[in-house]
Amino acid sequence: MNQQFDMVIIGGGMVGTALACALADASLNSAPLKIALVETQLPIAPFNAPATVADVDMRVSALNRASEAFLNVISVWQDIPDARKSAYDKMRIWDGVGTGHIQFDAVELAEEHLGHIVENRVTAQALMHKLQHASNIQLFAPQTVNNIESQEYGDNRYLIELENGQMLSTPLIVAADGARSFVRAWAEFEMREWDYQHHGLVCTAQTEQIHQKCCWQRFTENGVLAFLPLSHDNLCSIVWSCPESQAQELLAMDEEAFQQALETAFEGKLGKIVATGTRAAIPLRQRHAKKYVKDGIVLVGDAAHTIHPLAGQGVNLGLMDAYVLADEIKQGLARGLPAHEPLLLARFERRRMPENLSMMATMESFKRLFAQQAPPLRWLRNWGMNKVNKLGFVKQHLAMQAMGVERHIRK
Repeated sequence: MNQQFDMVIIGGGMVGTALACALADASLNSAPLKIALVETQLPIAPFNAPATVADVDMRVSALNRASEAFLNVISVWQDIPDARKSAYDKMRIWDGVGTGHIQFDAVELAEEHLGHIVENRVTAQALMHKLQHASNIQLFAPQTVNNIESQEYGDNRYLIELENGQMLSTPLIVAADGARSFVRAWAEFEMREWDYQHHGLVCTAQTEQIHQKCCWQRFTENGVLAFLPLSHDNLCSIVWSCPESQAQELLAMDEEAFQQALETAFEGKLGKIVATGTRAAIPLRQRHAKKYVKDGIVLVGDAAHTIHPLAGQGVNLGLMDAYVLADEIKQGLARGLPAHEPLLLARFERRRMPENLSMMATMESFKRLFAQQAPPLRWLRNWGMNKVNKLGFVKQHLAMQAMGVERHIRK
């Protein structure tokens, strides 16, 4: 028998689960909004403080203040253990082939911190824990989608078949199933995308010196190297964007050789690299759907857009997708409109697409600027960085945008 839902969210990562949490206890004309969440695996995260590189998941996110506010409103932020989230109050960015540099300090902005570094699995587990208290949300996990059928007649337009044979019917599908979205491909959304010819190498490193609650970022000759502070004073999460050939060389190195290469590329800013954890390299592609909404199917997060990781804004854009979609749906429910009402979904697209495109264009401009090796352009780049670093109001504007503190998150 088919189980009927007002909405089926496919993908229970951070974005899909945050959307579900934001719609917990939502109702239309006193009838609870029935939501299904389909996820391939459940996150398992430790709660104790990390002590070595082996204790930390290699995938982390830099959650900005807007994301923190959203998670707080849906009562999830407090469920993330303090031992597994690391506030950072400084950023140091410099050109490794010049003299340009920019630094941001929370004190200068009259803020307590700029954001938090949190392991993806830790945030996902806290979100899943919140769902246990939502009576209107049914979790199907671990499950994958075998097939989707579009039905010509009836209120529930889509019929979703899960791997265990269960059938879900709904008028609204939200695709939160990542960069290689099955739903997006099935629905034939048009995409703009290109390959950066770079991989993002990720791992955890233990440094000789403490990280000072600072996000460090060096623009190298052919990529970007970031050291992101974890809750242990000497542990950092590494994101190293470099050409595929270099990434493969780094993966093939033994631990001692890799530590030396990492220390050299980072200019020894935190002393010696004492230890490193498991390494992985992820291909980097820029993707953006020409539409986020099509015939009762909505794309959110990486299913709608992926961005270069140099500013760590990818997950923040995705969480804001979840916030805005939930906000539009809740406003519509209050006016007696169903969650799949096309006008509500169109408003979501109009609110999110310009902001996502703006951030993507900014990151693409930075990436291309720092890829230039011509001496005049390098000189201009370094001059510009130093100039911005001295212009307090410009630097403050950039920081506020990245932090998202100007956004008002409604309950």
